[in-house]
Amino acid sequence: MQAFYADHFVLPLPEGHRFPMQKYRLLRGRLVAELPEVVLCEAPRATDGELALAHDPAYVEAVQTGSLSPAAQREIGFPWSEAMAERSRRSVGATVAASRLAFSDGIAANLAGGTHHAGVAQGGGFCVFNDLAVAARLMQAEWFRRARRALQVLVIDLDVHQGNGTAAIFRDDPTVFTLSLHGEKNFPFRKVPGDLDVDLPDGCSDDAYLQALELALQEVEHRFDPGFVLYLAGADPHEGDRLGRLKLSHDGLEARDRRVFSWAFERGLPLAFAMGGGYGHDLQTTVQAQFNTYRVAAQFHARWQNRRR
Repeated sequence: MQAFYADHFVLPLPEGHRFPMQKYRLLRGRLVAELPEVVLCEAPRATDGELALAHDPAYVEAVQTGSLSPAAQREIGFPWSEAMAERSRRSVGATVAASRLAFSDGIAANLAGGTHHAGVAQGGGFCVFNDLAVAARLMQAEWFRRARRALQVLVIDLDVHQGNGTAAIFRDDPTVFTLSLHGEKNFPFRKVPGDLDVDLPDGCSDDAYLQALELALQEVEHRFDPGFVLYLAGADPHEGDRLGRLKLSHDGLEARDRRVFSWAFERGLPLAFAMGGGYGHDLQTTVQAQFNTYRVAAQFHARWQNRRR
């Protein structure tokens, strides 16, 4: 299974900044050491044209040139730097590359991404560009050129925070269905309604979460017929997360991932996934949750290869 990384582009964040930039390097190190069936590739750079599929070109230019206003930078949560602009492009490029590969391999991944708070002309919540939205639009364009028909894209967003940017971008687009399970009282405090939002109470634990996910997937089946899945596998529903407020165990998160991968596999749907949030009090708990996602994904990738023999 192939996965794309851009952790060598490190943002020069001020001392005490709460974004755990080092988690990406730690995850890649764990994969190299313990999961050799995951082939790691440097993420390509998203082009202006690709970014313009989901973003205002003026916003793309402001990010590239460093002309974002101080207010826009505060909303994103990162000070502008050349590394910030480059890493943001690479993070989108990783999800695009994984999405293309998923159509031939069944599953592929981005070690970062899941930047679901970025909207058409602004970022937010540590998200500069929306990799899910760009990848969805680009896969639709490429699919239409080949098949001459629309590609229906399902976004399964299981970060603990609601994907307000993704919901806003696809608000009036019936070819993209956005499903989000998230903390009801968590950021963003003004949520943008998606196609199916499942608000979860503080303290929600494994059984209740998995039941909610099952019911949501059943509802998707009644309302939408996808040809491709983008999965945001956030680690922040974990009980040890500083920003999560939910109480999922490692076993619960692994069961969540297994259900999503199984659901797509049973329907023959190619799936690309990104990691989204994870802000553990002990960062190793976040990395462990993400590593577990990759271990499950690699198992389903092997099943895809067996199916095609």
